[in-house]
Amino acid sequence: MSWPISEVCRMSGTTSRTLRHYHRIGLLEPAWAGPGGIRHYGRGELLRLQRILLMRELGMGLSDIARVLDERQGEAAALRTHLGDLLAERDRIDTLVDTVRRTIGALEEGDHMAGANHPEELFAGFDTTAYSERARTEWPREWEQARQASEGMTEQDQEYSRSEVAAQMGRMAAHMAAGTPVTDPAVQEEVHAHYLGVCRMWTPDAEAFAHLGRVYAEEGSWREVYERVAPGLAAYQRDAMAVYARERLGGQGAT
Repeated sequence: MSWPISEVCRMSGTTSRTLRHYHRIGLLEPAWAGPGGIRHYGRGELLRLQRILLMRELGMGLSDIARVLDERQGEAAALRTHLGDLLAERDRIDTLVDTVRRTIGALEEGDHMAGANHPEELFAGFDTTAYSERARTEWPREWEQARQASEGMTEQDQEYSRSEVAAQMGRMAAHMAAGTPVTDPAVQEEVHAHYLGVCRMWTPDAEAFAHLGRVYAEEGSWREVYERVAPGLAAYQRDAMAVYARERLGGQGAT
């Protein structure tokens, strides 16, 4: 039995663009193609897709996923490995839940700038290096570069990076509270510092940097971090990054 690509997308929540990309790089080939080139997938391909999506949820890059799949473990043994990874991820989520509960408690006690003095605490439990499937698909080379750079960081490096980003968030929140336009040189200098920090991991062009700002403002972990530093900060950061992308990186359509 096999299923057309549209049905596989419906069942898995994966886009047809992603499945075509996986086919193009040899990660997941369809069982066969019907009239008009419509891809069809059998049970084996669905099991392989399940493993791919599990590893993507765990933050693995496509090259690492390909390497794991090439090891050709039995299905049960492979799923046991993934189960161990998922249990570790559950522990991370538990830490995240505790972080959110502490923030809620502070807000309910009247502290509406919860985390402003020590904003690095807002990152506890957040995997802030994990980007959306759409972004990883659109810029696979850059996301792979970032993943490799992240693997080379020590715990001390990661702690410094989190503290640096948190401090930048605090300064941006202060500019926003003061009503400073995102085009102001002081705000743009903060964005420049943010850009240089990103460049330690990967080097975005104008389009990619503006897109990263939009990722911060979309629903998800990044937006939650920014919004708990100060409500409205995610959109303020996004708009400031769009200006920087347009004026400093030469992006014509970065808005």
